Amino acid sequence: MTIKRSKQSGRLVRALDGTHERVVETALRYVSPGARALDLGAGSGALAERLQAAGLRVTAADIANYFELDTEFVKLDLNDPAFDRTLSSEFDLITSVEVVEHLENPTAFLRSISRLLKPNGVAILTTPNVENVPARLKFLLRGEVRAMDKNAPEHVTPIHLDLFFRQIVPRSGLTLVDHFVHPNNDFPLTGRRYLVPFLRVLVPFMKGPALTGDCHFLVLKRAPST
Repeated sequence: MTIKRSKQSGRLVRALDGTHERVVETALRYVSPGARALDLGAGSGALAERLQAAGLRVTAADIANYFELDTEFVKLDLNDPAFDRTLSSEFDLITSVEVVEHLENPTAFLRSISRLLKPNGVAILTTPNVENVPARLKFLLRGEVRAMDKNAPEHVTPIHLDLFFRQIVPRSGLTLVDHFVHPNNDFPLTGRRYLVPFLRVLVPFMKGPALTGDCHFLVLKRAPST
């Protein structure tokens, strides 16, 4: 994750370059202007502002309104397994950028999201990719989980796709609609950029759905009622 100021708004952005733009682009495949959106873990409000600019009615939510966000704001503790009870509305869109890895119980987090979505609503989550080539090499050589080590003490829950798809999502009341990585075929968190061509060479020799990209995009919908 990188921390920089948005050229558009001047707000701090705690995400890889282009992440917020891709969230908005992805969201507009599923919802139309005027839809109600909830941004969980809104931080500085940089994404909330982009969603508003796209014509969505946005509610921002976080543990505190540190940056005096201009959108409607709700104080939420996302580690509360029933944080959805604080909100009385359902939403067409829920976004959560680089949040789930900070939380103690991702299944409970997704259950609350499921309860907050309208029947045809969609949730878009991003989280660090701990399964790409550099992450595998780091674990092999050092026994450390990339983006979850001592340099990121705020990260407590790595999202491993196999477990996430097989266990966490089915228990949450959601279904997976789409998954992709950002940015494709690159590793922007690699400080030594001269290593990137070498990392790309290794990709064909490994197996997995997320060997490149430093960030997962996970698109989820509420599961049909049975």
